[in-house]
Amino acid sequence: MPGLQSTFLAMDTEEGVEVVWNELHFGDRKAFAAHEEKIQTVFEQLVLVDHPNIVKLHKYWLDTSEACARVIFITEYVSSGSLKQFLKKTKKNHKAMNARAWKRWCTQILSALSFLHACSPPIIHGNLTSDTIFIQHNGLIKIGSVWHRIFSNALPDDLRSPIRAEREELRNLHFFPPEYGEVADGTAVDIFSFGMCALEMAVLEIQTNGDTRVTEEAIARARHSLSDPNMRVSSLPCPSPAGSPCSARASKVLQADLGEHHSLCS
Repeated sequence: MPGLQSTFLAMDTEEGVEVVWNELHFGDRKAFAAHEEKIQTVFEQLVLVDHPNIVKLHKYWLDTSEACARVIFITEYVSSGSLKQFLKKTKKNHKAMNARAWKRWCTQILSALSFLHACSPPIIHGNLTSDTIFIQHNGLIKIGSVWHRIFSNALPDDLRSPIRAEREELRNLHFFPPEYGEVADGTAVDIFSFGMCALEMAVLEIQTNGDTRVTEEAIARARHSLSDPNMRVSSLPCPSPAGSPCSARASKVLQADLGEHHSLCS
């Protein structure tokens, strides 16, 4: 999971299920202590997030008994790994994703985003990529790293060093609008990222011709290769303000095609 110093597969002996043990390390104990209450507040809010398409954060605690202060939190384990890994395996035998499976995945992602955006105040994921979306063996999609943006934005500069934002990695920059970080975050950021995820799910991989960063030309080629019109429309990322017709476009397309509706609340 992005931004963590340590991540381990563990066993919850009380429930008898596998879970993920996550650790964030902070070298400056004094600065950590000064913001301990804020850190606790953030994680108390995250524990309350409960949705079938969002990786569950079960519990957390703070450990200041050693030289390096730690935030330890236990999250749900998704057995089949990330969507990125699944797409890479699928590409070995297929040229594109089955339209029915693609629509089912998109619907689940939209359901999770709708839930987050409908919270008061709205929860902006802000780190949605194929690396932070996970898939179960039965096709159930779960969004992970919901804690990442909330936690990193809540911390002052002197405590931010351990948080390594996934969007800072070159290979994932195309998941975020060009103006991201320069203007106030809104739900439209997640809609833009959803469009890029939908495109990558449809074509399995956006070819980069060896470049580290995915270019606009590569994205255009990938979109042009799609024969399904719904795939083309839903994979158009849109950085316009949340609540605009463009923000709700992907939801309306899927609603018309599947008879399901997941509003993208602002």
